[in-house]
Order: sequence, then C-alpha cells, then structure tokens
Amino acid sequence: MRNLPPMALVLLLWLAGLGAAAQFGKISILYETLRASYGGMGDVALGLVVSIVGLVGLVFGTTAGLLVARIGPRRAIVSALAAGAAMSAFQSLMPAYPLMLASRIVEGASHLAIVVVGPTMIAALAPEAQRPLAMTLWSSFFGVTYAILALVGPFASPIGLFLGHAVYMAALAVILAVSLPPDPRGEVPPLANLLAQHATIYLSPRLAAPAMGFCCYTFLYVAVLTLLPPETPEPSRALIAAGMPLVSIAVSLSLGVGLLRRMPAVRLVQLGYAAAIPGFLGLWAFWGVGAGMVAGGFLLSGALGIVQGASFAAIPELNATAPDRARAAGAVAQLGNLGTTTGTPVLAALLASAGPPGLAITATFLCGLGIAVHRVQARRRATRFD
Repeated sequence: MRNLPPMALVLLLWLAGLGAAAQFGKISILYETLRASYGGMGDVALGLVVSIVGLVGLVFGTTAGLLVARIGPRRAIVSALAAGAAMSAFQSLMPAYPLMLASRIVEGASHLAIVVVGPTMIAALAPEAQRPLAMTLWSSFFGVTYAILALVGPFASPIGLFLGHAVYMAALAVILAVSLPPDPRGEVPPLANLLAQHATIYLSPRLAAPAMGFCCYTFLYVAVLTLLPPETPEPSRALIAAGMPLVSIAVSLSLGVGLLRRMPAVRLVQLGYAAAIPGFLGLWAFWGVGAGMVAGGFLLSGALGIVQGASFAAIPELNATAPDRARAAGAVAQLGNLGTTTGTPVLAALLASAGPPGLAITATFLCGLGIAVHRVQARRRATRFD
C-alpha cells in the first residue's frame, strides 16, 4: 500500500486527526451519562477526565515535537493510534475512577503524538500546489469530529462509543503502518538539555511564530463556542450553536484555501484576525438581538476559521525541514492547549463581571495581539539569521 497517492495519505492522516479529536469529544458527549458512574467524585474530578488530555499537551507539547523528530513520524503515529485504541477498549469496561484517569493520561500522550505528527507528515507529503488545501483540511479535524459526534452521540451508549472509537483507531493504526513511507534514516537529534531546546524553539521567529499566533485563536474560539449560545435568545440559540463551527470549517476550506494560494500564510492569519474584530464589535452592538448575534457570531467564526487554517499552513511555510516542522507543531500543540485551557474561564469571568463590552474589548485586544505577534516575528526573521 506504500504506492498510494500523496493526497490519499493526507486524507488518511486527517482521518487519524478525527480519531485524536474524538479522544476529547467522546467524553464531552458522554459527560452527563458518565456522571452516573463517576459523579460521586464531584464535578471537578469529573471535569478532570475531560481536561487531562489537554493538560498533557499543555505540559509536554514541545517535548513531543522533539521526541517525534527523534523516533520518526511513522513510528510515532502508529504507536499513538495503537495506544489510543487500547485505552478506548479499556475505558469501555468503565473502570474505577483512578484507572479511568490513568487511561486518560495515556490517551493524552497518544493525542499529543497524533496532533504533532499529522501536520508534520502532511506538509512533507502534499504536493506544493496542494499544500494549502492539505494543511487547511488538517486544521478542520476538531470541528468535523465534534459535528459528527453531535449527530452520533445521542444514539450511542458509553460502551458502544468507546468500543467504536477503539476499532476506528486500531484500523487506522494498521492502515497507516502499511501505507506511510518508512521513517527517514539520518542523524538523531539528542534529547539532552530539554530546557535549552525549549528555549531554542520559543526564541526562534520561525519555529515559534505559528504557535504564538495560534494561541490567541484557541483562547477565543473555544470560549466563544461555549459562551455565546447560552447568551443568545432562545429562538436563535440552536442556529448559532450549530452554525458557528460549520461556518468556520466552510470558510476555512473555501475562501481560506483560495487566499493561501495568493498570499503568505502569516499575512492571512493577520487578515483573519482583522476580519474577526467587526464580528466581536457587532456582538457588543447587538447583544440580546438574535439575528444580530447570529450575524456577529458567523462573521467572527468564519474569520477565525481562516486564522485556523493559515496557522497550520504557516508551519511548513516558515520551516523547511521535517525536524523543524515537528518542533513547530509541538509548540502549536502546547500553546494551543494553553489557549483552550485558559480562554473559557477567563472570558466567562469577564462576561460575568464586565458584560458584553468586556468580552468584545478583550477579544479585540487578543485579535490585535495575534496580528502584532506575527508582525514582530516577521521583522525578526527579516533581520536575523535563524
């Protein structure tokens, strides 16, 4: 199967990304159902079952990029998929809380490896003319997975969902094991002095730029998807909840891909942030008006969808080698998880204390920060040898 066309391999890697996103989504969908089994531990303990997968990425994201560069992307993603399959199968037994939590920590490592290897291998495999489409497709894996789970979840039992996910991950592990090209042989980067290697990544205007711009996106996007629907008038609530992620994906895969063929990814990230600002200001102006909130929500989600795709496209645009792309993808995973973890509680507190103006002004500031970060890093790339 190693003669598959490059874009077929890209599609298989994207399917692996769907499995990785489902490592979050399956617990979110089953949250209320799992309360019957683990609710006695308290809401914080139950929430930890969801969030600990992201916390692994927050702590070890950059380290994962270094490890992938060391052991090889094919070996890493196949092992991660196999581990993910084993953990889902184990979770179908509904084990005691400590064992469930331990399985989620292993699943966090599996998830992290997949989201580091996916964009790294896609950037290497996709033909140059198709790379914008391939990287944007990869960036859609979370939104697509949550849309699928929202349709399937209400009809699935916990055991069925866990076992179905296990079979899916195991099948992809086998398919990718026989279809991906062998890992390249060459000099293996040392893992000594991890602190110094982290500093090297975050001081580099090429390695760190995609992640630094992406952090502002994850801080805003997940929080907005969580906070806006309950604040929207009831007649428009379902429309904004279902429509925002779909608009984000559609704009990213259509307008975003077209624009990536005409301008650098970094510039498109900046353009996306600039386009999101009117959406946030529109929410402030029309807060409490269903049609106005839907319009503002759709505008900002489409604009942030462009930021999402272009941020992943910036990884290969700014970094030419596979090890550098793996390190940049690890930083994206790390700072992306930082934004996801902190965005919702911070913006929820601002919304509660300062109302819609606090949300809109803070979001506008973060959009401006995303633009400024890329401008500073671009200047650094132009003035130093990196």
